[in-house]
Amino acid sequence: MLRWRGLDDIPAGWGRCVVTIGVFDGVHRGHAQLIATATSIAKKRGVPAVLMTFDPHPAEVVRPGSHPQQLSTLTRRAELAEELGIDVFCVMPFTPVLAAQSPKDFAHEVLVEGLHAADVVVGANFTFGKKAAGTVDVLTSLGRTFGFEVHAVSLVGEGAGAEATDRPSVTFSSTYIRSCVAAGDVEAAAEALGRPHRVEGVVVRGDGRGREMGYPTANVAPPMYSAIPSDGVYAAWFTVLGAGPVVGQVVPGESYRAAVSVGSNPTFSGRTRTVEAFVLDTHADLYGQHVAVDFVRRIRGMIKYEGMEPLIEQMNDDVVKTREALAD
Repeated sequence: MLRWRGLDDIPAGWGRCVVTIGVFDGVHRGHAQLIATATSIAKKRGVPAVLMTFDPHPAEVVRPGSHPQQLSTLTRRAELAEELGIDVFCVMPFTPVLAAQSPKDFAHEVLVEGLHAADVVVGANFTFGKKAAGTVDVLTSLGRTFGFEVHAVSLVGEGAGAEATDRPSVTFSSTYIRSCVAAGDVEAAAEALGRPHRVEGVVVRGDGRGREMGYPTANVAPPMYSAIPSDGVYAAWFTVLGAGPVVGQVVPGESYRAAVSVGSNPTFSGRTRTVEAFVLDTHADLYGQHVAVDFVRRIRGMIKYEGMEPLIEQMNDDVVKTREALAD
């Protein structure tokens, strides 16, 4: 898969293509439907499928200070897009100039002159251009003018069918998934994502208290704006990313069971919110490693204990429940 940063990376002689546009944060099941439509059309036409995303998040440029919590890094988005069959991952720098473009100028300069789009695939609620004035109907009209076809894909969701009458109808969106993560409902988030919610980061040194109690943890420092589950203890899969050498007993790329604590360590009057993973059945010096934590199930909320003994007893139970949660 090719990776471009802006239109300047488009090679000379670039031909027609199929483009799907969006932020694609999380690359959830709704996004997967967009991508499947784009790759299917591209295959029939015999042209590349291009995914266009934006960096930084458009909300931060249009309304500074409103950057939403991110479900995935750009690198992770690219990896997932490649797995789904995308040929080109194009990151458009979202600048005030781009935000101020009219829908017509965006369609002409980006989709036609830049990408030579034959087809454009978007969600049914897609908007673009200055003040979000461009809608699917506007894009369709511009397509007739400039010579590309528009495909609007219906939103994906669950809960309204006969088999799920006890659940409210929900539409799978990045906003919905962020709300699930913020509430600690990582199972609902996984249902909408199509996989567990992942938090990446670099392992940094903590206060070493876990090691003193017999539970050495990897203190994961995620990037700014990462969507972190609510305070509590979770069963998760822990993976050292990349293809480096074996770290202790941990093989990069392989996933290990982990009990993960998210919070500020109230028993020890902590103030800083951390993500600390106790990796089961292995030993390794993980400092400086880029790792991923895939959250599977919330085991309990965060509790303040009166001293170490009851905390250690609780941690023993957390490990048992983690093994049960990840047994399958």
